[in-house]
Amino acid sequence: MPGSVGYAALPVISCCVGVMPEFALKVMVTFLTVVDPVGLVPLVLGLTGQATPRERRHIITRASVIAALVIAFFGIFGRLLFQSLGIGLDAFDIAGGGLLFLVAIDMLFGRPSGARETPREEAEARTREDVSVFPLAIPLIAGPGTIASVILLVSLAGNDPVRLGAVAVAGAVTLLLAWGAMMLSQMIARRVGTTGILVLSRILGMLLAALAVQFILNGIAQYITSLRAAQ
Repeated sequence: MPGSVGYAALPVISCCVGVMPEFALKVMVTFLTVVDPVGLVPLVLGLTGQATPRERRHIITRASVIAALVIAFFGIFGRLLFQSLGIGLDAFDIAGGGLLFLVAIDMLFGRPSGARETPREEAEARTREDVSVFPLAIPLIAGPGTIASVILLVSLAGNDPVRLGAVAVAGAVTLLLAWGAMMLSQMIARRVGTTGILVLSRILGMLLAALAVQFILNGIAQYITSLRAAQ
């Protein structure tokens, strides 16, 4: 199962980039839960139901590349953007954690997340010939939750090139797993079934909820610390 491959990659990531296992685990779990590669399977099948196998492969590959570019852009320039707007890391930790918690709640209850795609967007997507950019790349793969996660993780890594490398590797591994899960969507749907996909999504939802609460607590702690330092 794609998720198990991602967890198996954790020791490799930790070893290769030389970071603490705890940080590598947090980064990998965050990316896996918010992107949810297996959860993309029924969405891909619904959006590409009328496409030929060749067209489906082209749509999935194009969507994965576009999502990677969007995630990389916010990973590189996200902090600079928020600093230029005067938004502190503590505020973004709290706001980003809240957004991720809403995504986690939807995953736990097995319902479509409005943070990834609204019903209106879903209806529009079914009338489009090319779904690679919208809604597959944005917002299903590189949605608000994913963008918030990458900015939070990059901020958490600070200026440490080793930790930043861990974020980049984890993001690349997750996108590769998402691409693989979408490519094998028909086989996964037959083997795992809808129930299996929902169970896995709920487990990932619990992990994401815990991570979201931790981000919020970190933001509150940083804000309190800054207030005390200002006194």
